[in-house]
Amino acid sequence: MPGLPVLSGRKLVQILAKAGFTPARQKGSHIILVKTDESGKHAVVVPDHKEIDRGTLLEIIRQAGLKKPEFLKLVK
Repeated sequence: MPGLPVLSGRKLVQILAKAGFTPARQKGSHIILVKTDESGKHAVVVPDHKEIDRGTLLEIIRQAGLKKPEFLKLVK
């Protein structure tokens, strides 16, 4: 399985938009995305940085309810 790419905060917002998340608001350098589905409302906070750390990216993927292979398909 390929490793995670190096992404900016803005690029990550675009990728999560493909998964159904929409930007709700921004506070400072953090963008809050929300997604509403049958199980409720989910929120994910994405830092608006030039490069997101690997651990932070993994945690955002987990909070978004995605598996790593699902996320990598959205990146392409």
